[in-house]
Amino acid sequence: MASYMNGSTEVTDFLLNCFVRSPSWQLWLSLPLSLLFLLAMGANAILLMTIFMEASLHQPMYYLLSLLSLLDIVLCLTVIPKVLVIFWFDLRSINFYACFLQMYIMNCFLAMESCTFMVMAYDRYVAICHPLRYPSIITDQFVVKAVIFILARNALPTVFVPLLSARLHYCGRNVIENCICANMSVSKLSCDDVTINRLLQFAGGWTLLGSDLILIFFSYTLILRAVLRLKAEGAVAKALSTCGSHFILILFFSTILLVFVITHVAKKKVSPDVPVLLNVLHHVIPAALNPIVYGVRTQEIKQGIQRLLKKGW
Repeated sequence: MASYMNGSTEVTDFLLNCFVRSPSWQLWLSLPLSLLFLLAMGANAILLMTIFMEASLHQPMYYLLSLLSLLDIVLCLTVIPKVLVIFWFDLRSINFYACFLQMYIMNCFLAMESCTFMVMAYDRYVAICHPLRYPSIITDQFVVKAVIFILARNALPTVFVPLLSARLHYCGRNVIENCICANMSVSKLSCDDVTINRLLQFAGGWTLLGSDLILIFFSYTLILRAVLRLKAEGAVAKALSTCGSHFILILFFSTILLVFVITHVAKKKVSPDVPVLLNVLHHVIPAALNPIVYGVRTQEIKQGIQRLLKKGW
């Protein structure tokens, strides 16, 4: 909808038009997306309950995993319910301010998730490369400081993009060609120059996420070098198993993000609906995979879930 002020049209809400060129995608995506959403919510809830109720899991590594699950839940709840409402009931309208709130939560929590992966990579680095010092370095106090760092580093820098977008002049056009309020999709509806907005999005994204990925892969390079030096029988397999699940999730997280960026840059050769689809999936697939991969590959969590289920029965 739009209101008229001082002879000009002011946008009061937006319409989310998910797949402009492939509207049939909504029909066949609605069921698998619903199932992925339920899986993500259920798996993360079980993981959080298991870590909370099992005293043996009250350790720094599992606290960080709990933080990752909380971030996944918030990201899922911010994006997927609205997408499903569009798919099932065609309720495409979103309030002007709710749109920019969604934009901020997506940018902020995605950056916090990336930063959490970086802290977890450091945790694995200390565990493998400095095992004797691990109990004195990775403590409960370390987790508290890490959480404060994650919040402080990501909450403030990510607020500028939605603030700048919200201050732009939207003179009539209100149809967002996306399922979510992504900055680039929203700001291009403005009548103003959005160069600064785009540059800030690009610089902020690559500074926060890029630096995290560099530090993560640097940590795993050091871990791999240390692992290859181990001579004890079975030590290499045990060390790789310890951080294998973590590395798989980081690899998937960065790969789907990289594919999204590449398809967005090469949009002339790829259907514009593909980046939209990848953007939606990036908010639900990692959230569904994270607790499952950790639950399957981490013996302590697997045993904790089994005990929790037995208590429930």
